[in-house]
Amino acid sequence: MVTREDIETLGRAKGNILGQGGEKIGGLGELYVDDETDNPTWVTVKTGLFGTKESFVPLEGANRQGEDLVVPYTKDQVKDAPRVDPDGHLEPDEEDRLYTHYGRTARSGIADGNGRGTRHTGDETAVEGDTGRTDRRTTGHDTSGPNTDDAMTRSEERLNVGTEREEVGRARLRKYVTTENVQKTVPVQREEVRVEREPITEQNRGAAMGGADLSEEEHEVTLHEERPVVDKETVPVERVKLGTETRTGEKTVNEDVSKEHIETEGFDEGRKKP
Repeated sequence: MVTREDIETLGRAKGNILGQGGEKIGGLGELYVDDETDNPTWVTVKTGLFGTKESFVPLEGANRQGEDLVVPYTKDQVKDAPRVDPDGHLEPDEEDRLYTHYGRTARSGIADGNGRGTRHTGDETAVEGDTGRTDRRTTGHDTSGPNTDDAMTRSEERLNVGTEREEVGRARLRKYVTTENVQKTVPVQREEVRVEREPITEQNRGAAMGGADLSEEEHEVTLHEERPVVDKETVPVERVKLGTETRTGEKTVNEDVSKEHIETEGFDEGRKKP
């Protein structure tokens, strides 16, 4: 069962009215309650271009779904409902025609013509007539009256788009060690034995004849060679740090905005003075 608080919550959320199968019928309009019991009975749905028309839908069988109201009717049923002026009060005969259209049984008190009806739930100043009708007379109502002037204010929503800064991710530096094979070629030297023979000359004769005539001797020569020696040292090669830079791009924002339109009724264009 849909309560009055449900409708007020959906109204603040600018909810929609959905039909059978989740089809959007239109925007949520105004709530009407029973004159005697104060129970929610009807709600209006804004249809047509820019929601300029309102149709009445009974709340019997309706249920709340998130920020929307689901009714057990099709979009065509609602659009074809009898045209009733949403002037703040539904008369019994108006309710009777609406109930007939939606295939519902009229509430007790309507068919017997006792004057019971349904009123709008907006801020009201009661004006009781002989028939017991309660009309809405509030400052700012779109019908000229004792509390309004002869002008109507048209309002519209404007889209204000700005930016906000939010964290989208983090970057960090991480150092780790890998091992790779490095191959280098270095020159190395080694000593080898070489036999040198020289003839006896006047210059070396003394050295050659300085020993015994015959003897056994050994001469030894120490050989040397170079070998590669590997030594590793750690040296700094570069510094790495994190920085940020700002780049400017463009993003397109799509949002629905509502605006009021003013149309005339009962105005004879042909009688307009030149």
